[in-house]
Amino acid sequence: MIMGNPQMTWCLPFWTPLMNTTSRYGSHGAFYRYKNSMGKSLPLFYIYDSYLTSPEAWAHLLTPSGSHSIRNTPYDGVFIALLVEEGHTHDILAAGFDGMYTYFASNGFSFGSSHQNWKAVKNFCDSNNLMFIPSVGPGYIDTSIRPWNNHNTRNRVNGKYYETALQAALTVRPEIVSITSFNEWHEGTQIEKATPKKTPARLYLDYLPHQPSLYLELTRRWAEHFMEEKEQWLM
Repeated sequence: MIMGNPQMTWCLPFWTPLMNTTSRYGSHGAFYRYKNSMGKSLPLFYIYDSYLTSPEAWAHLLTPSGSHSIRNTPYDGVFIALLVEEGHTHDILAAGFDGMYTYFASNGFSFGSSHQNWKAVKNFCDSNNLMFIPSVGPGYIDTSIRPWNNHNTRNRVNGKYYETALQAALTVRPEIVSITSFNEWHEGTQIEKATPKKTPARLYLDYLPHQPSLYLELTRRWAEHFMEEKEQWLM
C-alpha cells in the first residue's frame, strides 16, 4: 500500500531501517532516548540529508494526522532534521520533525552551520516548539580527498576553534549540543587521541605541542560546563 503512493516511496529508505532498528534495539538500555515535550522517553534519530525528501512526504509519517503516521505507535521517536538552508526551517516545521541540527563542522559552510545564525534559528524553534541542536566540530580539512575544497578548511588553532564553536552553541541555550566527529581522518574532524603519523600517501594531523588527549579533555570540560549552565537556565 505504501508503494502505491509516489511521495511515500521517497521515505521507504528511512522507514524500513527505522522499523528494524526500533524492533530489534528499541528496548535496549544503550539505545539513546530523549524525553519529549509530552513526557515520553523516545529514541532520538538524526536524519541526514532530510531535505532531499519533500516536507509533504515526511508529513505522511511524522504528523499525527499523516496517512502513515508513526506518531503514538511503537515506532515513534524524536526525529531531528538537517538544517542547511534558511528556508529549510519552514520545511522542517511543515514536515512534522521534532527539531533540527546543523551537522557541518565548518563555520560558514552553510546557513545552518554558521554560528552567527544560531540565535535566529533558536528563536524560530522556540516559537514553534522545535528543538534546536547546534553541531560543533574541532576543525575541518578534507583537501587530501577534495583538493578543490580548500576554502572550507577550518584550522583548529590549538583547540580555540572547537572552544569558540562550543561557546557559540551554549550562548543560544540549547537542550542538546551535537559534536560532528568521526574516525574519518581525511576530513580532520577527529577528537580522539592522536599522535604523529606519516605514510607515503598521507600526513595525519596531530595535536602537538599539546597532549594526544587534548580534544577529549576539552570535550569533558565543556560537557561539564554545559551541564552547569543548564542548571542555571532552569533556575
